[in-house]
Amino acid sequence: MQDLRLGDGPTPKIGDTVVVDWDGYTIGYYGRIFEARNKTKGGSFEGDDKDFFKFTIGSQQVIPAFEEAISGMALGGIRRIIVPPELGYPENDFNKSGPRPTTFSGQRALDFVLRNQGLIDKTLLFDIELLKIIPN
Repeated sequence: MQDLRLGDGPTPKIGDTVVVDWDGYTIGYYGRIFEARNKTKGGSFEGDDKDFFKFTIGSQQVIPAFEEAISGMALGGIRRIIVPPELGYPENDFNKSGPRPTTFSGQRALDFVLRNQGLIDKTLLFDIELLKIIPN
């Protein structure tokens, strides 16, 4: 975990709803971006106007590493995390947990890595910005 920018606000507590912006990259699939906001994208990424991602702390709506990273962040902070497969998407049903890409091409890139039974490293990298905390 690496803080790219320290926040100066409160930190979320269990039961709080958080609003985050995030970028996701595959480590073992040529560092492919599978989710990015306001960044130059390859031809198949569709626009920059996605909604921000929202979830409740402690609800198990997201992968464990994502929730753990946000739980310790202060409002306004940006954190980079490297997620090993065991703290990432569940092997048996990786469409069950968030965050999920908002574009078809991003979903395909992530699915390719997660479904791959070969030698592709399933480690992922996320940059997460904590935008808002809605108290319980």
